[in-house]
Amino acid sequence: MSHPYDGQHPPDRGPDDAGRSRRHRRQESDDRQDHAAQEHRGGEYGPARTIREADTPTQVIDARAIRAATDGPTGPGGTRPAAKPRRRRTRKILLICLVVFALLCGTAGFAGWWYLQSFNKNVTRTDAFDGLVEAERPAKVDTKSMNILVLGSDSRDPDTSGSRADTIMVAHVTADRKTAQIVSIPRDSWVDIPKAPDGNGGAKGKINWAFAQGGLPLMIRMVESFTKIRIDNVIVIDFAGFKSVVDAVGGIDIDNDVTFTSYFNPNNVYKKGRIHLDGDLALEYARTRKTLTDGDFGRMRHQQMVVKGVLDKATSAGTIANPGKLTAFLESIAKTITTDKDFNLVSTAMDLRSISSSNITFLTSPNKGTGMVGDQSVVLVDTEKALALFAALQNDKGATLPPG
Repeated sequence: MSHPYDGQHPPDRGPDDAGRSRRHRRQESDDRQDHAAQEHRGGEYGPARTIREADTPTQVIDARAIRAATDGPTGPGGTRPAAKPRRRRTRKILLICLVVFALLCGTAGFAGWWYLQSFNKNVTRTDAFDGLVEAERPAKVDTKSMNILVLGSDSRDPDTSGSRADTIMVAHVTADRKTAQIVSIPRDSWVDIPKAPDGNGGAKGKINWAFAQGGLPLMIRMVESFTKIRIDNVIVIDFAGFKSVVDAVGGIDIDNDVTFTSYFNPNNVYKKGRIHLDGDLALEYARTRKTLTDGDFGRMRHQQMVVKGVLDKATSAGTIANPGKLTAFLESIAKTITTDKDFNLVSTAMDLRSISSSNITFLTSPNKGTGMVGDQSVVLVDTEKALALFAALQNDKGATLPPG
């Protein structure tokens, strides 16, 4: 995957430099990323892929059903003999590792300790909160709820200033651990970017510039400043590795909302209706924006569909009952994500084991549509409604989109 910066030139010092050449470099950066798939084919489009209709609906097993199936009544009067402790423990943590991905996608499951150890060993960790000043951060209003910043990037080095966050989500898990809300923030939202310790930032710009200017620490500060929510943990997913996650569960089924042609390969047409996608097609589906009538808003909506598709497939009987598929799924997840160094996968997963896909709500940060700032197309934030939405999350009141 081509890097947003070519490695020979330093990243922009900040969005306050309004020179046309700098904006042109940013546009060229966007174009390089949008054409990445074509570049990997040597500049030629690949043959048309068959995007078939989905088969029968995926049978999703919620947390209670998983517990009933794996634990069940045991011993005298039970329906089966008591399981050996090690085997029961192995089954019980299926939801655990799925939940790690669930925070960025919203899922739940059980698996074994040996799964978890392998998972822990392969997950990349980083000091995401390095340099943040406590006095500048929002106070934690509800100490029992959980707020996770989820970023999608094409770089496996989130601390490199040239990285960009093309997907920005805040996942809020309620204090009772029964429900979760995942709010997508448009990457082109025009905001006030805080200043990083090295002087980058400190002016108005697109929200994802914070990631390019100051890595994860500045991005966390940016999101906290924008939402007034204190971020507890961070997960970064590598887009390039995401297709292996989809392939590991045998592809996903989604309800596509509109017929459109892929921007990366115009031979591929995604028809409206329930369709089946493998890893390559799912990645293409989640990245396409320029051939959608509503652009980045449509892409965010499709990313949420892909997330739910992975969620449903990962918690389906076909994955849970298949050790090989489960192992491949967990291994692909571990190689695809980066977390903050203090993120406790075990305790978090155990906390979230009761959340099922039906208890997860996807929302988009309120905005007033797109507009122009100079020669840049940006998303105009509806500050009043956005603050109302995030205040509900911060206070653990259950977020809904404000009326109007």
